[in-house]
Amino acid sequence: MSELLRLSPSHLWFFFDKFCQIPRPSKHEAALSQWIQNWATAQGIMIKVDPVGNLILKKPATPGFENRKGVILQAHIDMVPQANANTKHDFTRDPIQAYVDGEWVRARGTTLGADNGIGAAACLAALADNTVQHGPLEVLLTVDEEAGMGGAFGLQAGWLDGEILLNTDSEQDAEAYMGCAGGVDANIRFHFTRETAPANLQAFRLQVRGLRGGHSGVNIHQDRGNANKLLSRLLLDLQTENIRLASIAGGTLRNAIPREAEAVILVEPARLHAVQQLVAERAAVLQAELKEVDSNLQIETLPAELPQACFSQPDQQRLLQMLLACPNGVIRMSHAIEGVVETSTNLGVIQTTEEGVYIQCLIRSLNDEGRHYVQQMTASLCTLAGADCLFDGAYPGWAPDPTSPALALLRQKHEELFGELPKLMVIHAGLECGLFKAQYPHWDMVSFGPTIQGAHSPDERVHIPAVARFWQLLVAILAAIPEKQS
Repeated sequence: MSELLRLSPSHLWFFFDKFCQIPRPSKHEAALSQWIQNWATAQGIMIKVDPVGNLILKKPATPGFENRKGVILQAHIDMVPQANANTKHDFTRDPIQAYVDGEWVRARGTTLGADNGIGAAACLAALADNTVQHGPLEVLLTVDEEAGMGGAFGLQAGWLDGEILLNTDSEQDAEAYMGCAGGVDANIRFHFTRETAPANLQAFRLQVRGLRGGHSGVNIHQDRGNANKLLSRLLLDLQTENIRLASIAGGTLRNAIPREAEAVILVEPARLHAVQQLVAERAAVLQAELKEVDSNLQIETLPAELPQACFSQPDQQRLLQMLLACPNGVIRMSHAIEGVVETSTNLGVIQTTEEGVYIQCLIRSLNDEGRHYVQQMTASLCTLAGADCLFDGAYPGWAPDPTSPALALLRQKHEELFGELPKLMVIHAGLECGLFKAQYPHWDMVSFGPTIQGAHSPDERVHIPAVARFWQLLVAILAAIPEKQS
């Protein structure tokens, strides 16, 4: 029996345990979608699948609640697939190995998928638990959120009837979210000339690993180490030893702060010791620089087979300078909302391919002008470096509405249950709410959720007591939704 099935609330943890057993990385949600459809059909719950794969489930009101405003509970069912380098895990086939660690649930060596699996589990639990009182209830489970919000982009008008949307994709207990950042992907192609690798050189692999990584929206203000930026700094320092670059790679997702990166480098055998000594010296400097936020940074040189080709020296210099100059991290803090990041960018992915070096950044901002500014900055850098840059996947932010009745109700119920008002927040991460407004402008929306730490990294964990409080609050809100205006 799974440890998770002994936790409370039982309905919620039952569904989350099931989610852990069915692989569901972004764009591979079909198996979980089918399981949910089968479950809903068996329960007599109406379910529809829209043209992009979103699931919409509907349950009639509890007797006596028929005149209440309709509510949509919303979550996404995909998860970010991240594993430690020493963990062998196929996210399209292998189950997540979730376990209880004191007051937390974690996964062994991988992301847990509490983002947003706990929210999705709560949505289904509200349908399954017949003790929950509610008006007309709909559940919207979107797909492909983590890889570009494809489900939210594809949601069409007319599929849902409710007036109030409760988004469950926030990650901090005792906080209520009333707005979020928008974003856009920067896709960069750096073309380079390949040269035959000199036979008299020796190859080695330079690795950066051990970083915490994390969510490029939620954790970006914490100045955690970015493996791609650290590797770029090291490689530029090593230019003094006449190294030749054969390949460079780091990160796997544009919305995750990269934890690991590596390069294959060629050097004259007589210079190898000097290179290793310089790497050790620079590693000590970087470890000291990051000791307060990333105490496990590891930088190593390992033997490698001599590759057939390497970058031309001018292209190598141009690439490394571009990577070092590429904006990364917080660009501007909000002056309107204290402690909130307004604009940021994450140098998330570097891949060396036959066509060139592919680089992907995710730019986020609470306003269009901030996003436009970083787009201009990134495009200008690419022009100077002779690289191509294409921006796509832009999604709008969710403008804060402090007068929201749904927000007021959430705050009221939170104070009644827990003796304090939740903190009002605008999240720098992207929520789907901004996209929903395009098709359903009348929706009154608020976002909340339990404490999830380390999302988008193998350190991800969810706080069990916070999940119980989240469920209490959700149930209380559903029971207190006001009647429709006549």
